[in-house]
Amino acid sequence: MHRRALLPLALGALALSGCVRLGPDFQSPPVTWLDGWNSEAISQVSQQRAQPDNRQWWRTFNDPILDRLIAEADAHNSNLKIAGLRVIEARAQLGIAESGRYPQVQQASAERQYLDRNQSGGRNPQDSNLWQYSAGFDVGWELDFWGRFSRAIESADATFFAAQANYEDLLVLLRAQVAETYFALRTAEARLRIARENAKRQKRSFEITERLFASGNSDELDLQQAKTQYLGTLSSVPEFEAQVRQTRNALAVLIGQAPGPLSRLEEKTGLIPLLDQAILDDVPANLLLRRPDIRAAELQVAAQSARVGIAETDLYPAITLLGSIGWSASSLSGSSSSLDTGGGPSLRWNLFDHGAIKNNIRVQDARLQQLIESYRDSVRQAAREADDAATGLSKALERERILREAAFSATRSLTLATAQYREGYSDFQRVLDAQRALFVQQDSYLLSRSSAVSNLIALYKALGGGWYSNQPLLDDATRQQMQQRTDWDDLLDDTQTPASAQDPQP
Repeated sequence: MHRRALLPLALGALALSGCVRLGPDFQSPPVTWLDGWNSEAISQVSQQRAQPDNRQWWRTFNDPILDRLIAEADAHNSNLKIAGLRVIEARAQLGIAESGRYPQVQQASAERQYLDRNQSGGRNPQDSNLWQYSAGFDVGWELDFWGRFSRAIESADATFFAAQANYEDLLVLLRAQVAETYFALRTAEARLRIARENAKRQKRSFEITERLFASGNSDELDLQQAKTQYLGTLSSVPEFEAQVRQTRNALAVLIGQAPGPLSRLEEKTGLIPLLDQAILDDVPANLLLRRPDIRAAELQVAAQSARVGIAETDLYPAITLLGSIGWSASSLSGSSSSLDTGGGPSLRWNLFDHGAIKNNIRVQDARLQQLIESYRDSVRQAAREADDAATGLSKALERERILREAAFSATRSLTLATAQYREGYSDFQRVLDAQRALFVQQDSYLLSRSSAVSNLIALYKALGGGWYSNQPLLDDATRQQMQQRTDWDDLLDDTQTPASAQDPQP
């Protein structure tokens, strides 16, 4: 049936049934495989407790310095501040959409005009001057018969909550990055310390061989081998020093400071305790769906679903109630003033669009399906990240145990090789081999610890740990600056804490 023939039917349906909302009602895209999903790797390296706090997982390391660094990042990190401002922006956009509930046209006008007439010719030419006055008010209200404005509010509302979820996702990423950078710094400092200790040890051996060679009690080969090994180890020291400095600078930027020394880091220089299990407050499948980026992807589907309905409203007539009132007068003697009023409905219907409206609906529906597929892929990727991190943690812990024993054996081997050399039971080459093996094993052990902790942090991140915060979206200085520049009313106070980040009941 042609759309022109639908007009009487449409108006009759409106009279009988009232307003409707076109387009699909949002439903969360199903992820059927997730209900029965279980990761053996996660089960091996995690335990579930009745009252844990997975939102502040870094406290399990029991490191006050790490706690303070994360608190400073929450307060001063620029990317997090930008994410908070995007929540404010989305709230203002929601306010724009909500204005569609009210008359869209509200115009008032007033005019005062001076006229000076100079006439010539004719029977009775007469000059005159006068003032003319006029004022008017027009109003137009497009009725939301088809749900155009309610769907727009629905879309803006979902976008607002998606912005909040993106803010929480950045919290997850930021806290994991601070913890990982902090541990990388501690690892780099430990590697530097080990390199210096081994260089000092090898320097003593080089000095001994140098004296023996000078006295004729040793050949040049021992001297050159000792020198080569010492200088090779010594050359790693500048590399580790640069790594320490660069990692410290990265940490400073994360917490919102300029690159440079961080005095609080000197309070504690030991390695972060190596934990062999993650503490979870729910089963992994539920934790995946709680991830802020997954929730944001779901809300983007909801926002686009509403946009399909907005596009469908263009297929039907738009009915607007119009009203106007106008007054005019002049200062001319004997003239009268007038008051004019008018009102009535207006119908606007794009009947000859040559398929543009239907194709726009198809465009919006295709975008909706893309977001649905993107959401499902995001869940799959989240499960992969969690399983990969758990596997990496399990294998890194195995390697750490092996290398810890190897480092102990290397230390013992060096002690024995040195004793045998001094007593004349072995040549100097065995001492050099033992020194080289000790440095390699000690450094490998530190790297294995670093890998284990990094995978533990990655597991918490993959399961959405660290999304909660009770701090305001905007700090006081930023809020005052914005209020001085623009009239924000109470909008900056209404969105201090993301609604989806309220403290859940245990």
